[in-house]
Amino acid sequence: MAARRSDRSGPPIEWQTLLVLLACYGTWGAVTYFHEKFGLWLMIPIAVYSVALHSSLQHEALHGHPTRWRFVNELLVFATLGLFVPYRRFRATHLRHHCNERLTDPYDDPESWFLAETDWERLSGSMRVLLSFNATLAGRLVLGPALAAIGLWRNDFRELRAGNMSVARAYILHGLGIAIVLGWVVGVCGLNPLVYALLVCYPAMSCLMLRTYAEHRAHENPTSRSAIIEATPFFALLFLNNNLHHVHHSSPRTPWYELPGLYRAGKQRFVSENGGYGFDGYGALFRRHFLRPVNAIVHPFLYRKEQT
Repeated sequence: MAARRSDRSGPPIEWQTLLVLLACYGTWGAVTYFHEKFGLWLMIPIAVYSVALHSSLQHEALHGHPTRWRFVNELLVFATLGLFVPYRRFRATHLRHHCNERLTDPYDDPESWFLAETDWERLSGSMRVLLSFNATLAGRLVLGPALAAIGLWRNDFRELRAGNMSVARAYILHGLGIAIVLGWVVGVCGLNPLVYALLVCYPAMSCLMLRTYAEHRAHENPTSRSAIIEATPFFALLFLNNNLHHVHHSSPRTPWYELPGLYRAGKQRFVSENGGYGFDGYGALFRRHFLRPVNAIVHPFLYRKEQT
């Protein structure tokens, strides 16, 4: 049976993405294999960067890169180096997130951190304190990975109990991917799996929380809901230019390496479209919002779940 084609245009193989993918795997493999020679203090930050970059490459894959064939793209990235989120669940929830009309909706946007007012009012005082801290950048980096993973697993457990076979297949494939990753990390490299999970995978997910922290705001105009952050090359590579998030949402099939040129060519239009929402780099984001929320927790104009 022929592999399913993605719906993107462009060359059959995007070599830029493939080369970054190979460099990512090579760096991750080398730094984990030679971790005793590197020492944990050098191994950990390099491995964290590699694992976070791999998640960015998974994001490219689910949008139809680096080839025109979905099966090939999945095969290249399905063994999640970060362990926590199955690729197919990431793909399914993220593509739902790309409905710009529903961005930030607490019920219809799987990546929203907002709550409807009625749901907030039902929370205990301790949970409100926890989520209030999570609304700051400091809290998102510390708590965000755990809250995001637990929220996904809890929802997926309900789907599994209801007999959702697509979710079941996602976790079966994820189990195979985990076996491959831990087979290398533990069986070949001799790393403690808890060290890898807690000191590499969790901080790598925190890096992704940095990217997603301020990339959306609640706004009546859907085109004004996504941020533009002009990042340094260090973060631009780590996030594969997804810091230009409004540009990505405007053209989700555009590969990562074309986003900066697209942004430069239409900067005035993009900034006008998104209402000027953005930051002059992640340093500015840290200075303004390390201990001060960038968004309110309660969604400003979605007060309750609509009855169907």
